[in-house]
Formats: sequence, C-alpha cells, structure tokens
Amino acid sequence: MNERDCGMKTILGVDPGYAILGWGGVKYSASRYHLLGCGVVETGKDTPWAERLKTVYDGLYKIIGQYRPEVCAIEELFFNSNQKTAIKVGEARGAAVLACANAGLQVFEYTPLQVKQALTGYGRADKNQVQEMVRQILGLESAPRPDDAADAAAIAICHANSSGYIEKLESLKAVGYRS
Repeated sequence: MNERDCGMKTILGVDPGYAILGWGGVKYSASRYHLLGCGVVETGKDTPWAERLKTVYDGLYKIIGQYRPEVCAIEELFFNSNQKTAIKVGEARGAAVLACANAGLQVFEYTPLQVKQALTGYGRADKNQVQEMVRQILGLESAPRPDDAADAAAIAICHANSSGYIEKLESLKAVGYRS
C-alpha cells in the first residue's frame, strides 16, 4: 500500500517570482507533515524576458513531474508600490499557474496574511516567525533555504491546514449546496 492509499496528500507550494521562484513539496495526513523537497527556480537577469518566463514554466513543470503533487498552493501577489515589478512577478506567477494547470493540478491561492495566520496564528507575523514555524511543523533542524523555498513550504502547509475545509465545501457544492 502506498502513502496515497493511506490518506497522505502531496501539495506543491509556490512562492512566485521571476528572478527566484520558490517551491516546496509537502506530504501531509491529519497533523503529520513531511517535506519531500524544496528549492528555487532561478532566472538570470541578463536573460531575455520570454526566456525567463519559459525557465519558470519548464523548471516548475519538471518539479511537478518529479514530486507528483495532487494540488498546488500558490501565493497571491501583494504590492504597495512598484507597478513594474508587480507586473513582472504577475507574469511569472502566470507561467507557474500555467505549468500547474497543464500538469492537471488544481491551484489554490492564499494571501500572505492567510499564510502567516495559518502558520503562526498571527497575520502580521514576520518572516523569521513564519520560517521558525515551518521548521517546527516539518521537524527540521533548520528552516529551508533560501527564504523563497521556506516561503513555498509555508504556503503548502497553509493549504494543508485549510484543505479539510476547502474539500468539504467543494463536496457540498458538488451536491448542490449554496452558501
């Protein structure tokens, strides 16, 4: 019997970016979490823009093939100021969502506030607090590095903490329930 048969679910967390996109694969069941792997997809600043987006897409698609997640959880974008950066990150995020969709994954989106709330219980937690909770929840000696990989693992954990509710809501919608 494999882990999927025992109620384990595999989530790919994605922290979008165009220079560095973080990813983290997490298996969970009930309150047990296991980090399958994490890392980043990097693009060179001197690489033409279309090639950078292709690198994000191809890199994430390869990771999906390697870890075979059942769903993807990706962070929604939040920017106060720099619109040019926001647009570029949005385009890279689109490439990541497309990679997940082409691999047949359902994509769930979470705001930074939701991720912080799910991991620390406080929506205004700082990066160090979130990374420490990632370390503790996954039973690691240290938080994943670089920060983008730890953030992606946090997004996957956020989905794991939220998915029971999401799955119940979708089951109710499937039988015609309206909230």
